[in-house]
Amino acid sequence: MIAASEPRQASLRRLRQFGVRPNRELGQNFLIDDNILGVIGSTAELAPDDVVLEVGGGLGVLSEYLAPRVGYLHVVEVDPALAPALDDALAPFENAAVHVADAVRLDLAALAPAPTKVVANLPYGVAATVILRSIDELPQARLWVAMVQREVGERLAAAPGSKTYGATSVLAQLTCDVRVARRVPATVFHPAPRVESAIVVLRRTGAPVSRGLSALVHAAFAHRRKTLAGSLALAPGAGEDLRDAARAALGGMGHPADDRAERLAPAEFARLSELLGDDRVGQLAPR
Repeated sequence: MIAASEPRQASLRRLRQFGVRPNRELGQNFLIDDNILGVIGSTAELAPDDVVLEVGGGLGVLSEYLAPRVGYLHVVEVDPALAPALDDALAPFENAAVHVADAVRLDLAALAPAPTKVVANLPYGVAATVILRSIDELPQARLWVAMVQREVGERLAAAPGSKTYGATSVLAQLTCDVRVARRVPATVFHPAPRVESAIVVLRRTGAPVSRGLSALVHAAFAHRRKTLAGSLALAPGAGEDLRDAARAALGGMGHPADDRAERLAPAEFARLSELLGDDRVGQLAPR
């Protein structure tokens, strides 16, 4: 039973109960508006046979919402100081496991059972990295619903030619249909961040991107003020003929030879990789 003096909202209650002080260096902004949980849940299309990966478990408010609605829940949290609060949130559920680890380094492919969805309030600093890694390392996953910084969500969903379109946009959209479902105000978090958030949705449409294609995309956007061919020529491992080969390939695709990377649609990067060939693309150093 909750004492009359205790906050009813789970995050606020556990902040007091476990003496937690939000760590800004780790991007800790805890959900304190329970209404947003229903929005996340309906967007994630939760089902009893889902195996869900939640990254950034925090104080467990999303975790205890997810656990009774899915078949199995993996919760990853980098801060060991939050483990007692997470254990408290998930104590009633036998279908959940807490992994105290850095999601950027954790072997996601080793999680068992294998996640089929990713549902998370992601720490701002690692959101894009975690999403792209999970797309690559969890081929069984079909749907991502993540709370991210609004700019990150817009970058993931950006269209070719826009200022926010870049390597992150291309790599996400080569494998998924991406959309920003809704903006989320800072008031749903404690402490309130200085930026607006958004719920971004990614639905898988294809297989993970190859390492060579990923390296090509990163190299193409590495020097945004240069032409695509010029940027590729500066990439570690680039062959002497890569600039000329890229210019010729762009021409064959109907683009100006001196076009910039942001003018190509995601699928065109896959075509560019094919035209350049495995020998040239395979020399580029992966990121």
